[in-house]
Amino acid sequence: MDLLDSNYWSPVHALLGELDRDIAALYTEAGIEGVRTRFVGPLIALGRFGPHTIQELADRRGVTHSAMSQTVAAMRTAGLVESAEGPDGRTRRVQLTARATEIVPFMNAEWRATEATVRALDAELPYPLTKVVEDIRAALARRSFPDRLQDNLQ
Repeated sequence: MDLLDSNYWSPVHALLGELDRDIAALYTEAGIEGVRTRFVGPLIALGRFGPHTIQELADRRGVTHSAMSQTVAAMRTAGLVESAEGPDGRTRRVQLTARATEIVPFMNAEWRATEATVRALDAELPYPLTKVVEDIRAALARRSFPDRLQDNLQ
């Protein structure tokens, strides 16, 4: 078989996409428009801990500054966040809009429900996905993905 005809982890990506769509459907059913699932973590953090810089949000969510900057821009376009001055007048912070403040309680409930659901699902599996991820990380610690790629390019 030619590997150009393969997309080995496609089922993993498809499954994650399906779960993401199922979560997004909850927002639509609740009449919450314009909220993408990638917004939920940052919005919950802003609701719990108040205004953050983009870097603070990135650090809290474990993503790059660039990724969070793009997410914040999209949330701003959706009317969910706005800029606020930081304590020194030079720093810009991100804060929830009134609209976002109203929907954060639903997001909190959905997040808790999703966490409980995926934990229960993981417990049903003969080999939990969390263990798969742990084992993959251990294998990559022994030999990095870039090194493995280079070997297969030769």
